[in-house]
Amino acid sequence: MTEEKSVLQPTDAEAIVLAKTLLRTARFGALATIDPISGAPLVSRVGVSTDFDGTPVVLISGLAAHFGALKADPRSSLLLGEPGKGDPLAHARISIATQAVFIERNSPEHARIAARYISHQPKAKLYAELGDFRFVRLEPQSASLNGGFGRAYSLTAADLLSSADPVLAAAEAGAVEHMNEDHADSVDQYARHYAKAPMGNWALAGIDADGIDIALGDDMRRIFFDAPLAVPEDMHIKLVQMARTARKALEA
Repeated sequence: MTEEKSVLQPTDAEAIVLAKTLLRTARFGALATIDPISGAPLVSRVGVSTDFDGTPVVLISGLAAHFGALKADPRSSLLLGEPGKGDPLAHARISIATQAVFIERNSPEHARIAARYISHQPKAKLYAELGDFRFVRLEPQSASLNGGFGRAYSLTAADLLSSADPVLAAAEAGAVEHMNEDHADSVDQYARHYAKAPMGNWALAGIDADGIDIALGDDMRRIFFDAPLAVPEDMHIKLVQMARTARKALEA
């Protein structure tokens, strides 16, 4: 009997970088939940950001159908990936099986997640302040990555996530504010050198153990560090080194 050949490719470093890039740069996604009354699939478009460790985060109104669905059954699937021009099936996308965890509004975790979400989604600030809206962490269980024709991969949660060190996470907000207020020129240089992006008023949207996210309007770019951060002091050292390298390269 002939053994069927798997369509899946071995999960390598390139696939993991692509998956993390799709996740960290997503501004929206399609969230599939289970209708608690009919048991049928229910799909909604949602705004998306990530927690410090890369866990997807959504902001949901208590009036939304998928709010009640996740309360009744925390299982969901999140599809991310910009279709772009031409054949939408030729563009990379990732489907993540998740478990929903609702964040209590008065918790320290809520304040940190809210700051990070609004940094990625500035227009969501108004909704985040309304009492019936809640942040929800969609904790990955597994994922399917399609990087284009012939590039299908099966990923684990560990493939998608990075360090959740609370000490590192606590240092992020101050570092982001400092860079945007005092070193906007360096952020622009990061964009131009590392992300090959056009000149503009780029802002630092987030820092995590693996890299930084920069934004210009709705354009979000991901820049990975050459090695993960281990302690808060690494943030300053790494950002200074990157600025120096980018400046020299652009001057040359």
